[in-house]
Amino acid sequence: MKEFLQLVHDRYSVRQFDGREIPEEDLKKIIEAGIYAPTGKNSQGIKIWVFRSEEARRKLLSCTKMSFIEPAKVILAVGGDPEAAWVRPFDGKNFADVDAAIVITHMMLEIHELGYGSTWIGHFDVNALGELYPETKKYSMVGLLPVSGIAPGCTPSERHSQIRPISELVEEL
Repeated sequence: MKEFLQLVHDRYSVRQFDGREIPEEDLKKIIEAGIYAPTGKNSQGIKIWVFRSEEARRKLLSCTKMSFIEPAKVILAVGGDPEAAWVRPFDGKNFADVDAAIVITHMMLEIHELGYGSTWIGHFDVNALGELYPETKKYSMVGLLPVSGIAPGCTPSERHSQIRPISELVEEL
């Protein structure tokens, strides 16, 4: 098992997939990483949808212009349920999106740990998704995660290693 910081440094947004099938055992581990992710007050107001069949993936792909994800044999979609999520009492901030983002992050790290690639797709038509899959309508849909093997020659984007200086990102008070 990799050291956590090494895993964080090594993971990158994969945009070239080899179309490899994801064994059921590995898919269960990926989903487990998501469902064990921390959520506000442990409300677990999230939902993970698994798109595996050719028809389900084809319909889902019609909601995005990110055609490079087409070879992925599994696409996960994650949404937060605003009715089930914790709400911060001081300002009414609903944590549905935050919870879903944490779930996606945990799954992305597990995907990389297992030797597969993924990328967080936020560029999709939520309304079209809701028309095709009405069960997603009540959720705040945060992202799609294609999961597959990494195609030979795929490398991280040059933006991957462009990290702003810590002095711009961290301030001690």
